[in-house]
Amino acid sequence: MLPSWLTGLGAGMVCLHVLQKLLFPYFWNDFWYLLKVVRYGIRLEMFRVRGEIFTVLDKFLSLAKKQPHKPFIVYEGDIYTYQDVDKMSSRVANVFLNHSTLKKGDTVAMLMSNEPDFVHVWFGLAKLGCVVAFLNSNIRSNCLLHCICSCEPRALVVGSDLLEAIEEILQSLPEDITVWGMKDSVPQGVMSLKEKLSTASDQPVPHRHHVASSLKSKYLYIFTSGTTGLPKAAVITQLQSLRGSAGLWAFGCTADDIIYITLPLYHSSGSLLGIGGCIELGATCVLKKKFSASQFWNDCKKYNVTVFQYIGELCRYLCKQPKKEGEKDHQVRLAIGNGLRSDVWTEFLDRFGNIKMCEFYGATEGNICFMNHTGKIGSVGRTNFFYKLFFAFDLIKYNLQKDEPIRNEKGWCSSVKKGEPGLLIARVSAKNPFFGYAGHKKFTEKKLLYDVFKKGDIYFNTGDLMVQDQNFLYFWDRIGDTFRWKGENVATTEAADVIGMLDFIQETNVYGVAVQGYEGKAGMASIILKPNKSLDLDKVYDHVVTFLPGYACPRFLRIQEKMETTGTFKLPKFQLAEEGFNLLKISDPLYFMDNLKKSYVPLTKELYDQIILGEIKL
Repeated sequence: MLPSWLTGLGAGMVCLHVLQKLLFPYFWNDFWYLLKVVRYGIRLEMFRVRGEIFTVLDKFLSLAKKQPHKPFIVYEGDIYTYQDVDKMSSRVANVFLNHSTLKKGDTVAMLMSNEPDFVHVWFGLAKLGCVVAFLNSNIRSNCLLHCICSCEPRALVVGSDLLEAIEEILQSLPEDITVWGMKDSVPQGVMSLKEKLSTASDQPVPHRHHVASSLKSKYLYIFTSGTTGLPKAAVITQLQSLRGSAGLWAFGCTADDIIYITLPLYHSSGSLLGIGGCIELGATCVLKKKFSASQFWNDCKKYNVTVFQYIGELCRYLCKQPKKEGEKDHQVRLAIGNGLRSDVWTEFLDRFGNIKMCEFYGATEGNICFMNHTGKIGSVGRTNFFYKLFFAFDLIKYNLQKDEPIRNEKGWCSSVKKGEPGLLIARVSAKNPFFGYAGHKKFTEKKLLYDVFKKGDIYFNTGDLMVQDQNFLYFWDRIGDTFRWKGENVATTEAADVIGMLDFIQETNVYGVAVQGYEGKAGMASIILKPNKSLDLDKVYDHVVTFLPGYACPRFLRIQEKMETTGTFKLPKFQLAEEGFNLLKISDPLYFMDNLKKSYVPLTKELYDQIILGEIKL
């Protein structure tokens, strides 16, 4: 017979457990996640107290000694061990050390696709203490030239498959930029890095070249369209790279995992979270040059993949593939990414098995991130009282038509109620700084909100509308002159400027429109023709595909006789986006981008219905 006090204690414990499940169902999820955050913060603080700066590169170098023969990168069947990547990156470092005038702190731009050489060049330049700027491999012409010049590099390294893109602008590049190509035979005016690598030493360069003076020192530039204008080079510090590399670990990945990376390495998800995350774990990554829905699961089975990175579109493409036998016959246990719609999320799990979808939110240049460590369908992340102590943020009221925060008669902003969409802002502080962009200070200033709740406070403007419900956060929409399509942010002003170059166009207004069944918004351009000029649809098509990345090309055109003007087009843009490409609401001529005919074609009722039903791929 148990003592009465022991029976009472047991009953009390059961009651507490039941109450916890009812009132605080995510208590233990939050507790263990918060413990991880605190542990990682203490680790960084211990290095700081000891006067040590231990970077992602330092972690990689320690792994190259600790586990030299462990596969680091698997690419198209070839295996590159930690030692292989260390030696190859040392070759790169020695080439630039002996055949260039590069010095610590100089910026070098990289235009390369997903391949092992991307990592070799990146780490090789990092070993020299250079700041590496990742260029989007999809951009061309004036946009590419702008990106290169904006980060003021001393050198530019170009992948073998992208040399043609550089040839187009080679004569326009500043004279003090040396261009290197990863090919034996390179155009005139380009140095062959591949040729120099064949005879370069793989001995380590002295540690003094890359030792970091501070965690706040520049490490990378990663381009983001932000909310306005042409792409901007976001400053990525050593601290940000360390935080990014902890993401896979925070979601529960281990050194035994094999991580499949199909996302572009020029983005922070692929490079900081993906490659950096593998280094933090000491794990193996399977690198894919480009995502392929038809090859995805075959690759996962072939390479025993246990974790993959995604964007919402990637999962939607996989769900659109014809069904096959044995689709749940794989070893994938985790998927980590963002932008996954609730309906696609549910369909993906039903079809492909018990995979924990780890959704997160974070802007490349931002000082705030959220992680959905509970697997709650549709949520981009979770917060609570303790999280807000570490990362102060708020959701404030926002006027969509005026495209600005709503301020009261005293000039202060106000928070939205639970369940209402609001602009996500994050307080800038010593613990959570905002490092801004390369170039003119005005780019950095535009991303900040001042005197929000009190005099002197400063907040980072994420440009995203969010909804908070029971400590879960849900993405609502983007604001400003940008929209998201195919996993990329599209700057409307950039697309409008390109279209405006055509000699028969007087004004252009570009905006994003919702398309049923698709993540993000498709591009649409409202156009006014010059007097006595006619519309050349073939020429518009050729022009946009030549000068814009595929994801930034408008899928729809609307020809208007006149356009309301406010100087910034903010009000008409909102109204135009609401009307979309709906034939029932619009009397203006509408056109659709037909890639098979290589032209824009009239948007007929039949074509409209096919788009709505998902019978035509955008």
